[in-house]
Amino acid sequence: MTSVPSIDPRTGETTGIVADETTPERVDEICSTALAAAGPLEDLGRAGRAALLDDLAAALEADRERIVEVADRETALGTARLNGELTRTCYQLRLFGEVLRDGGYLEATIDHAGDTPMGPRPDLRRMLVPIGPVAVFGASNFPLAFSVPGGDTASAIAAGSPVVLKAHHSHPATSQLCYEILAEAAQKSGAPAGTFGIVHGLQAGADLVAHPAIRAVGFTGSVNGARALLAIIEKRPEPIPFYGELSSLNPVVVTPGAAADRAESIGADFAASFTLGAGQFCTKPGLLFVPTGPDGDRVVTAIQDAIAGLEPMTMLNAGIAAAYEQGTTALRAATAAETGPQTTGTVAQPGRATPQVFLATAGELPPEATEECFGPVTVVARWSDEAELFAAVDRLPPSLTATVHRGPGETVLPAELTRRFRPHTGRLVYDGYPTGVAVAWAQHHGGPWPATNTQHTSVGTTAIRRFLRPVTWQNAPAELLPAELRDEFDRVPRRVDGVLH
Repeated sequence: MTSVPSIDPRTGETTGIVADETTPERVDEICSTALAAAGPLEDLGRAGRAALLDDLAAALEADRERIVEVADRETALGTARLNGELTRTCYQLRLFGEVLRDGGYLEATIDHAGDTPMGPRPDLRRMLVPIGPVAVFGASNFPLAFSVPGGDTASAIAAGSPVVLKAHHSHPATSQLCYEILAEAAQKSGAPAGTFGIVHGLQAGADLVAHPAIRAVGFTGSVNGARALLAIIEKRPEPIPFYGELSSLNPVVVTPGAAADRAESIGADFAASFTLGAGQFCTKPGLLFVPTGPDGDRVVTAIQDAIAGLEPMTMLNAGIAAAYEQGTTALRAATAAETGPQTTGTVAQPGRATPQVFLATAGELPPEATEECFGPVTVVARWSDEAELFAAVDRLPPSLTATVHRGPGETVLPAELTRRFRPHTGRLVYDGYPTGVAVAWAQHHGGPWPATNTQHTSVGTTAIRRFLRPVTWQNAPAELLPAELRDEFDRVPRRVDGVLH
């Protein structure tokens, strides 16, 4: 039986053994228990699950010091970042409690029996119900916000779907600790056994996705990882939804007016954005379009000055560090023929990376510059006129975000860039940077493939929609209807005979 080690990325040393990889027999037990929990978890009702989410947040906060200590040892992300991430996670757990109390997510709709231009209509009542047990794959770069206690978990529990978690090999001890805290809190809160489960190991993840009890998958990771899991799903007798948040370039455009107005601040802030968390964000801006000329030169110089003094950064694991070195080597070869790479260094030692900037021209942008390279690296593409800029923008792959920096009173160019970006992105950012993704009612974190393979968001309140499915009751007696669909119920938003109440 293969052991699951916890590795300190700062040293590369194994600090302990977390668990054994989960056997197929144990995966089956965990999934079967989750399936048995689905009905009782739904029966807790909206109020019961909202209270459960509050209890989960409180339990995580009560063990904050231990969670952050273990997570920092496994990720090297630093206690300030990890404390902020845990605060975010607790906030989104409570926010989904508010989603439940509001009830609008149910999309409750009633059409009473009556005559229509098409003839008589039966009594029809529709709302969303839980999809069933969900597999959630932890992400390497967010051990607390996109992993065991992350947004997929919060939205699935809110929906009434038990969660079986696939611990990420980069932070298995953090995953196991958070799982144990959540499972204990769920038990104390009155949730059924099987509300949470966890598996370790690559094969266990594959067995999890293939298990007939699992009704949906939430995944944050690479395109290759997503393709492997999708191949498993395609072989299931009954395919299931796969919600993947995958690869993204996140282009940023600086207009001439913006460069003239605030070149130095744009350069410094952009550098802070693409090096945040060692550039290991899905929203890291990997390509910056800067106009040619003295103002654009000032932007580039400000970026280079901002990263010149940065120390080599610890990557999350050896695999990511190796991929970073491979990606930057390819960028160096691809851009050298045009303007030559402008870098402040190379990978200093195994597991560490020095921030780098490469220069290119927008009109001759190499394919390597339009591919995501995970880590503290970006490409600056200089453009001389709008035709060159638009042609380059139109060749970009879809992304989670696209950003435009405008000058004072500048409207025409930003409007055209918005028109071109909108079909290919999930979030349009103006005069800011994409690396912050607020948890909010209006948030959307997604985009066309390869950013994601879904129209749904993985951040924000409508993330709950992934783990629900619609059901219509036709001519049902009142006693067989959910409370929210009975005539006398008035405590959630509903559309009744076409009118929103």
